[in-house]
Amino acid sequence: MWDDGKYVLFKSSKKAITSQELIGIWESWVNQYPSFCWKTAWARTICRGGKISLRRLGSRIELVGDDLFCTNPKILREGIEAGIANAVLIKLNQIGSVTETLDTIELAKRNNYRCFVSHRSGETEDTFISDRRWRRARVTLRPGSGCRSERVAKFNQFLRIEEQLGRAGAVCGTIGFWTLTAPAAILRPPR
Repeated sequence: MWDDGKYVLFKSSKKAITSQELIGIWESWVNQYPSFCWKTAWARTICRGGKISLRRLGSRIELVGDDLFCTNPKILREGIEAGIANAVLIKLNQIGSVTETLDTIELAKRNNYRCFVSHRSGETEDTFISDRRWRRARVTLRPGSGCRSERVAKFNQFLRIEEQLGRAGAVCGTIGFWTLTAPAAILRPPR
């Protein structure tokens, strides 16, 4: 938690640490544990920590801006110019329209940022993110865990699409972060 210019580790030691110290902790975790993707903890107003973490960790893992960018092309452009992440979490209902969402994805692609299309907590059972043809955008889908009906609906749609695609569908990546190689959907994890 950000408090008075420091991060407070309120769930563990209660210690207040600087951005540099927090990045040091993350760096030790990357060195100890296989990691390839982290959502960044930086607020938009705290760009210095983002620059440092990108410099120290960005060649080894995806540093994904979620609330940092808010699926907003204007904010993403500022983040790209500031060098504070190397990937963006895309939430279709976060910015206001599908067109603005696609603009954000296009901006990310032009700047070599990876895109992760995500569900929203508490959203409906609409399966648009499962149905949308993401291949041209080269994005990874993140539908959430299969624990609530709106997420299960998306997984079920993936399975229906897989049945329709048959052998034309393929999975690339690791379990939990599946990248599209099929024309339409994320499919079952590798067996």
